Amino acid sequence: MRPFTAIGGHRTGPPPTTATPSKSILRTPILGRRKIDHDGMDDIAVPATKRRKVLIDEMNNEVIEFSGRSLDDVNLEVRRALEAHLQGQDTDYDSLKEMFANENRRAGADDVGEDSPPKPQELKRYILALTNCVPLLKNRACNGLVRNILQVSWLGRDEEFYKVYLQLLAALVSAQGSYLSLVLAMMVEKFPHTRARDWLVPDWAPVSRAVMRDRLHAGLRYLLKVFPAASSLLRTLVVSKFPFADDAPRNHVAYVKNLLRLGEYAEELDLDIIDLILQRLVAIDVQMQVDLEDLDDELTTSVAYALGQSSPSASWEGDEDGVDEDDDDNESVDSDESDLDEHEEKVRTVKGHIEKLDAVLDTLFEHYAQHFVDPDSDEAYDRYALLVQSFGKNVLPTYKSRHTQFLLFHFGQLSDRLRDTFVGSLMHIFTSQTRPAFVRQAAATYLAGFVARGAHVPADLVRTIFSLLLARMKAYRIRHDAQSRGPDMKRHQLYYAQVQAALYMFCFRWRDLIVSAPEFVDPDDPASYLGHELEWMQGLKEELSSHVYCRMNPLKICSPAIVEEFATLTHKLGLMYIFPRVEENKRIRLSQFVSDTYGNGGALRDTAGAPQGEEDHQLDPYFPFDPYQLPVSKRWMQGNYVQYQSVPGLNVEVDDDSDDSDESGGEDGYDTDVVDDTATASEDEGHV
Repeated sequence: MRPFTAIGGHRTGPPPTTATPSKSILRTPILGRRKIDHDGMDDIAVPATKRRKVLIDEMNNEVIEFSGRSLDDVNLEVRRALEAHLQGQDTDYDSLKEMFANENRRAGADDVGEDSPPKPQELKRYILALTNCVPLLKNRACNGLVRNILQVSWLGRDEEFYKVYLQLLAALVSAQGSYLSLVLAMMVEKFPHTRARDWLVPDWAPVSRAVMRDRLHAGLRYLLKVFPAASSLLRTLVVSKFPFADDAPRNHVAYVKNLLRLGEYAEELDLDIIDLILQRLVAIDVQMQVDLEDLDDELTTSVAYALGQSSPSASWEGDEDGVDEDDDDNESVDSDESDLDEHEEKVRTVKGHIEKLDAVLDTLFEHYAQHFVDPDSDEAYDRYALLVQSFGKNVLPTYKSRHTQFLLFHFGQLSDRLRDTFVGSLMHIFTSQTRPAFVRQAAATYLAGFVARGAHVPADLVRTIFSLLLARMKAYRIRHDAQSRGPDMKRHQLYYAQVQAALYMFCFRWRDLIVSAPEFVDPDDPASYLGHELEWMQGLKEELSSHVYCRMNPLKICSPAIVEEFATLTHKLGLMYIFPRVEENKRIRLSQFVSDTYGNGGALRDTAGAPQGEEDHQLDPYFPFDPYQLPVSKRWMQGNYVQYQSVPGLNVEVDDDSDDSDESGGEDGYDTDVVDDTATASEDEGHV
């Protein structure tokens, strides 16, 4: 394939005997069997000159002009160097390699040095000459030169250079298919670039970040159209080139933005891209939770202070010409790691994870918001369905993911169709007998959390989900309770997860479970319900009582914080009085009921080999939509998130009924009298 044909100008003497004859511009070029589409390749303006050297871009039917040294001379020089190299004479070939190597070093350095680099227009002629000599470059002996060519900074030059370089890339791949992976890898490596120094070249007019990315994606789109194999290669490359966990937040944001843009025109990669982003987000999310749990109060305060002192810029990527805090931090750490004591290092690490997660999630919220302007559209449904599909593979099975799932939470409440898609998927997983127990347990937890925390979840859906949980709990209790010796989380963990989910939902949405109330009750004032006759869902009281007093004794296994709040609410609302059962459970030691002959069945919390503490045989108070606390991206939760609303004075009289209730709450680190955000508020929720 010869995408360009050199047309020489007037010569003053006879041509060299070794010169290669030029094709006539009147001859129809032969491009091979594949018809090449050139979307986005704009016409190039032709300036007027007295005497000009021109090149016909036959694929675009464009004229590219040059002045100075003849293109034919450069063509001859390059061809001779390559032919000699293939015959074992490397002097000219090595000079050609060194020219591109010097150009690469010059593009990345402030000091050009003593070497005399080729002039901007001259480098274009070498690129065009190499394009005409592609049949020689496909030989493996020329791989070294090809690799040097691929390192040329091509996005920070003018539009003409960008186009001729892109044509060289296409010609290389057409001649030698193995070059496709090298070309694509070079392009994907530019995804994290955010600073102008990453792409600008001395002696060339500055190119903005937006223009650089437009060119990069126009090139990728072109290669994807011409070479179908590019899709499968990109699927692997975007994974291998993803920024490392300790890279700066701006690099992660830039990479994610470019991935999302790639997915817009490479639809066959859309799900793979979403999977990759959510996988990496969940990893950072979980690590952040682990780090926070390991910090003491002093360190947590230091992290919060450090976050408060850092003011986010208008863009997560910052000024393309500036130096941000990440650069300063990295330089100081690299210069003398010993300057940081252990305390400072922990604070810096946790702060970095929080900022990174915050930045990427805020970027994702902003990206998807434009696609959900009409949440009832098919486009919105298709995009949300992909998110739900990826969520089921990457987020749902991951324990203690705290923030990533809020993408589903936020956009799932924008329309009935989207909400039903998410809820339906969770219900399908929860009721599936073929899914692992821990996945079904997670689905029940997510289902309860979404219904409890979703401000736009209607009352009828709350009752539907609550009825489903009760039905599943009843079926399990009827099958297993008669043979049970007592509370045993290893053996019945799915059942206990369902009960805790039901208790959690009740604490948040108990008003939606009331069928009728006196007219003077104010739905917006929880205290107005106290002391009045209330009509609840049919069978609610009887079914809950049967579980409270069954042999499997779920109140002993469920989180004490949730149990205390549930017991207080049901007592004051006149539904049931279960404090005697709660007090009785305080005298039960769970270790005597632990069934060593049963595996953990994939429980969310593995109690095998755990210490003798009672909390190690109980469910964690983990619900995936408990308060969203990332400093910047939490703005997306405004208006669609239910904060826990305690009933004024609700717990005062409970202390009279249970002298030990305060002691029980203190042991587990909970205080039901002071609850700001959730009935399951743990010590960590006061952290960043």
